[in-house]
Amino acid sequence: MDRIAVFPGSFDPVTKGHESVILRSVRLFDKLIIALGENARKQSYFTMERRLGWLHELFDREKNIEITNYSGLTVEFCRVKKAQFILRGLRTSADFEFEREIGQMNKLMVPDIETVFLLCEPEYASLSSSIVRDILRHGGDVSRFIPKDIVIGMDFDNKQL
Repeated sequence: MDRIAVFPGSFDPVTKGHESVILRSVRLFDKLIIALGENARKQSYFTMERRLGWLHELFDREKNIEITNYSGLTVEFCRVKKAQFILRGLRTSADFEFEREIGQMNKLMVPDIETVFLLCEPEYASLSSSIVRDILRHGGDVSRFIPKDIVIGMDFDNKQL
């Protein structure tokens, strides 16, 4: 049986922290599904198409990565994809508490799906998409915080590539 993991997120935008977790986790699973979630409670900064495009630009060369979007419960998406694992990156103890609660609820709903936590690399502990968006809103340079493959051609004022 293949070990299939889902790495859900909004990736708004994808950061070097996301990239690091993804590249470090591909050797742990036979297949990694990067799942761009549609969250009705959140107003995205970048369009779904742009975020999917960035993920494809970064990871299409990886044979065991699938990139897609979904809506609804992550555990239901996992069932459809026959994934046994949900991968989550952790930066801080606050991340752990938040993710632990969600992971435990997911476990109650679907006992066969395990949540796996991967610690971020120390240099990304303060990095989040929220902070990157705030820097962008104020005209700052975010090139140090997002993968270089998506920096090229990015128009920060118009938020498009």
